[in-house]
Amino acid sequence: MTKTILITGAGSGLGEGAAIGLAHAGHDVIATAQISPQVTMLREKALALGLSNLRVEKLDLLDPFDVTHALTWDIDVLLNNAGIGEGGPVSEIPVELVRRVFENNLFAPLALTQGFVRKWIEGNKTAKVIFMSSIAGLFTPPGFGAYASSKHGLEAIAEAMQQELGPFGIKVQTINPGTFLTGFNESIADTPFRWLDDARNFTMSATMRQVYDSILSTPQGRMDPAEMIEAMIEIVPAADGKFRNVVPKHVEEMIKRKQAEAWEKCF
Repeated sequence: MTKTILITGAGSGLGEGAAIGLAHAGHDVIATAQISPQVTMLREKALALGLSNLRVEKLDLLDPFDVTHALTWDIDVLLNNAGIGEGGPVSEIPVELVRRVFENNLFAPLALTQGFVRKWIEGNKTAKVIFMSSIAGLFTPPGFGAYASSKHGLEAIAEAMQQELGPFGIKVQTINPGTFLTGFNESIADTPFRWLDDARNFTMSATMRQVYDSILSTPQGRMDPAEMIEAMIEIVPAADGKFRNVVPKHVEEMIKRKQAEAWEKCF
């Protein structure tokens, strides 16, 4: 069945790939991007691909005018994909950077979701919300604490909402990608070096760089995003499915091991 799907943060990476893939699959897609140059570039791609069912709009989740306009759209599925990341040791990262991560990754998508949920309930509409979480929403690697904590919060929001909205016919899911090579994780790994100062901080820059290299320089840290996009094309429009969707499967198994180990961890 054809769905109308709104995707936030579709100007690049997994969001863009899923938008194009879902449109190829026959769905009506509203792909949104934060800034106008991304909107223009994605519109050109849609035109070149002959995807008349891929509509591209500007949506900055922190712009109240953009959000108000978006809430006029009639959609069946909301994919909350937009987000940002900040890296660095949580014992030293400037708190204002952590606040900005939470504003973008938790509060802004929650506000947009609340707006659509109210519309759906008032219109007696069956619909679905998907939160693009992360494996970092289920465990916390060093150097990613600020980002992971925002995704842990998103997991809690999604889990509560899934139970609360079930009686209204509104389904809620999370998608938890592993470390796919889209440039997003690599960008997070670069952010602390604009404020880390070896003359002032006790976390040395070289040490922090070694931490990121140990995570992102391995094959497991550089997986092909095509696998994740293919999974999203199946998960997003589906009428039924799991609440939590970790991709790929071997990463799901790793997460479960780490969560079990946390119960026995000592210092």
